[in-house]
Amino acid sequence: MDLFEYQARDLFAKHGVPVLAGEVIDTPEAAREATERLGGKAVVKAQVKVGGRGKAGGVKLASDPADAVEKAGQILGMDIKGHTVHKVMLAQTADIAEEYYVSFLLDRTNRTFLAMASVEGGMEIEEVAATKPEALAKIAVDANEGVTPEKAREIVDAANFPADVKDGIAEALQKLWTVFVKEDALLVEVNPLIKSGDGKIIALDGKVSLDENADFRQPEHEALEDKAAANPLEAAAKAKNLNYVKLDGEVGIIGNGAGLVMSTLDVVAYAGEKHGDVKPANFLDIGGGASAEVMANGLEIILGDPDVKSVFVNVFGGITACDEVANGIVQALELLKSKGENVSKPLVVRLDGNNAELGRKILSDANHPLVQRVDTMDGAADKAAELAAAK
Repeated sequence: MDLFEYQARDLFAKHGVPVLAGEVIDTPEAAREATERLGGKAVVKAQVKVGGRGKAGGVKLASDPADAVEKAGQILGMDIKGHTVHKVMLAQTADIAEEYYVSFLLDRTNRTFLAMASVEGGMEIEEVAATKPEALAKIAVDANEGVTPEKAREIVDAANFPADVKDGIAEALQKLWTVFVKEDALLVEVNPLIKSGDGKIIALDGKVSLDENADFRQPEHEALEDKAAANPLEAAAKAKNLNYVKLDGEVGIIGNGAGLVMSTLDVVAYAGEKHGDVKPANFLDIGGGASAEVMANGLEIILGDPDVKSVFVNVFGGITACDEVANGIVQALELLKSKGENVSKPLVVRLDGNNAELGRKILSDANHPLVQRVDTMDGAADKAAELAAAK
């Protein structure tokens, strides 16, 4: 889960990272009193989960409370790279002497954590990495050791920070590491981390991505979720503990296992090229326990998508045998009917693996008018695409 800047700032403050005062508002007029509380002038910053706000006009300096009202009015409602601005943060102004960049992230390729730092902050780090890779230090961080004072010093030395700020940045790095670990983050980034005119080190901006797999031990993170922007189908699936992602297509997909579902998306997309460029409508992994309730929940989500024209259920029986899946499909359709759901979209089912023959027989015996059984993955994908194109 990506956080807004103001949420990242709050987490920084919680763990002792030096930040400036700020307030979040959603109406222009509210900027007046907020700016007065911040000392009479403020930086007005669009709160969107995308970079490049400054270049897009989403960051403006307000010289007084009346100016803050005007600037907030200009920014609220803006479209920045497809993101509408619904909130702005008014931040205390800073006397910036130098701008730096620091971050911690999960390095999946090398199966470790990575610290990155540069004396060239304030600009997009991708540009620094591409044009001046020598200006970006990358230091691996051992998960068992973390960022000790020695590791923090190694990072600041590798990035060639000026001698007069090394101690302050090393201290900030240790506190940012605390944010990274204590909040179960996948990314903690500060750009820029500044040296102020009086020599203080301050996190002037922040980007944080939290690991949703750790939600079970971070119950307070639920309050950070941007529910207003969430896709309603994804929100409903999350409430049912389903691994679902909405896509822009017409063939609903249900599978057991992320790898199989990903392969199914590819096969359906390929088959759809022959049927008017039909595409997958979602990713939905029901996991290993394809009970009637789980299958019903999955079907309810997919059938609730008005873009879906057909559904492809692709299951390889393993721990959960195919006869259990077949019974789940039959019972799920009955369960949805009993709940008053109008199930009118065709289902193409492919079963393979453990007890596949029995599962196929169960579906054949049920003889549901909406269910078609196809025994190969390619054939089932083609039939689902054909049915979707015919709708």
